[in-house]
This record gives sequence, C-alpha cells and structure tokens, in this order.
Amino acid sequence: MSLGALVVTACAAPKPKLSSRLPQAESSGAKAPTGAGGSYKVGKPYQVAGVWYVPKEDPSYNRVGTASWYGAQFHAKATANGEVFDMDALTAAHTTLPLPSLVEVTNLENGRKVIVRVNDRGPFVGDRIIDMSRAAARELGFEAKGLAKVRVRYVGRAPLGGGGDPGVRRAEIPASLPPAPIPYSQMARAPAPPPAPVSAPEPALEAPVAAPPASYRIQAGAFGDRVNAERAVSRLAHAGQAVIEPTSGGLYRVVLETGADEGRAWIVRDQVASAGFTDARVIHPY
Repeated sequence: MSLGALVVTACAAPKPKLSSRLPQAESSGAKAPTGAGGSYKVGKPYQVAGVWYVPKEDPSYNRVGTASWYGAQFHAKATANGEVFDMDALTAAHTTLPLPSLVEVTNLENGRKVIVRVNDRGPFVGDRIIDMSRAAARELGFEAKGLAKVRVRYVGRAPLGGGGDPGVRRAEIPASLPPAPIPYSQMARAPAPPPAPVSAPEPALEAPVAAPPASYRIQAGAFGDRVNAERAVSRLAHAGQAVIEPTSGGLYRVVLETGADEGRAWIVRDQVASAGFTDARVIHPY
C-alpha cells in the first residue's frame, strides 16, 4: 500500500492519520497534556474520503472498535482545537466527540485501561474508532503491534488551560489477564455437563436464596410498529432469543438477554450490529 503521496497539513481541515511505523526516539514516559492554547469546540459536519462525520455531544458514547496510534510525524503540530500535539502525552484523536474531552480506553486484548484527552480529529482509516498518541499506545500495550481492539467510553469534558490536565489517568494494569471471551457460536454448541450423582438430600438450615446475577442485555432497536419489531426478532434468530418489550411511549423495544458476562454481551452486540442493527447497544445491569 503506497502512502508516500499523503500530504499532511495543519488542522485547518481534517486529514487521515495513519499509525506510525517509523522508528521513534526513546520517550521519558507518559505525561499529562497541558491543554495550552486550545479552545472548546464541537464543530460542523465534515467529509473525508467520501464519508460524512457529524461531531456532537454524546454522553452515552460507549463503543468497541480498532485503535491505532500516531507519533513523530505530527509531533509539535497543531491539533484540531488549537492545542499542540505531544506524542509523549496521554492524548487521542476522535472523529466526532467534542474537543477537548476525556475518554476511557480499554484494551480488550490485555485488560489495560487508560483515560486520555481527546484534542484532535481522526482516524479516517477503515473501521478504526480512535487514534492514540504514542505514549497512550504504550500505556495500553500495543505500541509495537500498532493496532488493538478497544472499548472507548466517554467520560466528560476536559479542562482548558495550561496547568496540566488533571483528568487523564495512566494505565490500570490487571493483576492477571482476563480469560479470552468464548465466541457465542461455540457457547451455543457446547455440550451439556454430565449429570451429578444422585444422593439423598441432607437436612439443612434455611438460608436466604441468593439473587440471580445481574444480566447484560442488548437493545437491537425500538420500533413504532409491532410488525417491524417482530420482523427484527426473526432476523436476530442467529444471535439468540430476542423479545419485544412495549414501552410507555408507545414503542416496541427488541432486546436480547446475554447473561452476566460483559465480554459475551459485546460479542452478541457485534452480531446484532452485523445483522443490520447498527445502533445496537449494550444495556448495563447497573
């Protein structure tokens, strides 16, 4: 793939940002961005490579996708909101979230989690949803790999000024790696465990019955016509048992129960989205 002709200008207009693959100088470590010179902005809709992007406030933003990173070729240049990009600070670029804002990024491949300052626009490549600074990629453990599957959750607006951003957080590293989620298709075909030996019950004191674990749910969509909701249930047969829930506003929500495993919930959500329900979302049990 030839990228030699790509011309990068200052952020007067959004331009595609690709993950750096060039050797980089050693960094002194991740640091908090200063936010100096920046201003708060949401921005008007814009088009890049034939795709329209609509910036907006989105407090419920919580999505899974691919993360990349960018470094030396943009170091010390202006970001989309007028700040100066520092590849050794914990920052990121996003196509639509307000600038500057804070997002929590979780590397789903190793469990690492970091909060970064979004002060730039991008990425505009494939299915990538966030472009991290080199320092942020290093914190999340994918600097060498270049790409990682992540979950991005909106935290709130980031402060302006030049005193250092108190909202960013360095990576939280789990004591042990979480088990890899089992694909839903394999879970559906898993054989049932052998029956336990039958034995006479022993008398026991009465104990309170434990509440069932909280369950994640996937909302495929909400429909004004029940017939359309029933069609959606039929289309989602491959993803699990979908049900219709009438709402007080006269809509019919189509939802799927996925159990207490958040990893499985996101897998099912992706299956629902691949069936054409692109606005499908995970409903947390709390």
